Amino acid sequence: MADVGEKGDARLLKVGKVVGVVDNAHCIRLDESHPYVVGELVIGGVNGRFGGQAHPPIFAPRRPSSPVIESERRHPSRIGGPSAGILELMTPAIALLEHEAVAFVAHEYDSGDELRDFGREAAEALGLAYDQVFKTLLINVDGERDPVVAVIPVSCMVSMKLVAAAVNGKKAAMCDPADAERVTGYVVGGISPLGQRKRLRTVLDETVGLFDTVYVSGGRRGLDIALDPADLARLLNATIAPITA
Repeated sequence: MADVGEKGDARLLKVGKVVGVVDNAHCIRLDESHPYVVGELVIGGVNGRFGGQAHPPIFAPRRPSSPVIESERRHPSRIGGPSAGILELMTPAIALLEHEAVAFVAHEYDSGDELRDFGREAAEALGLAYDQVFKTLLINVDGERDPVVAVIPVSCMVSMKLVAAAVNGKKAAMCDPADAERVTGYVVGGISPLGQRKRLRTVLDETVGLFDTVYVSGGRRGLDIALDPADLARLLNATIAPITA
C-alpha cells in the first residue's frame, strides 16, 4: 500500500488512529483473477476518507455525543461462512446479504428504549446525513391483501398518491403497525426492506441513486446496514420512482 502521506492534503498526516482493517476492501471476489487481496488500512482522515479519493463515506465521522457502541465491518466472500462478529448480529436481512455474497457494513448503535423517529435516530447516531439513511414503510394499496414496501429517506415524508401510482394503484394508506410486523417478521423501528417473511412489491425513492452507499435497517432496532444502492435494488427487485411528498 502506498505511503498515506505521499500525496494529497497535508492534513492527512495528522492521523489520530486506525479505524479498522477491511479485507477485500475493493470487493474483488475470490473467484476473480486476484484471489489473494491484501487488506486495506482504513484511516480516519479528513472528513472520514483519504483526501479527494472516491471512497464512499462508510466510515463517516461521528458526532462526539454519538451512542455508537460497535461497528462490524464485513465484505463477504463466496468461500466460508460468516465471521463470529456477524453471527452475533445475524438477522434475516444480514443472512440474505451473506447468502447473496453482497458487500455490506453492519453498524450497531445504542437505540435507547423510547419509541421515536428511529430513522433520524440512526442517522444521528452514525453521524450521517438524513438523506442517505432510508426508512422502510408498509403501505396498503387499493385494499389488496399484501402491502407495498416503500423505502424513502428519513428526511422525507411519503406520498401516498405517488406510491399508488408507482404500482399502478389508485388509493394508498399507511399499514397498521401490528400488520407490518406480522407481514415482515420484524418489529417497528427495526423493519428492514431485506429478508422479510414474504417477498413484497417494493418501491425505492429515486433519490437512492444519488449516493454510492445508502443505509437501511439491518432487521432490528439499533442496527443499520450500509450497502451499494444498486445491490439493494437488485435484491428487492424494486421499482425506482419518486415517492416522497
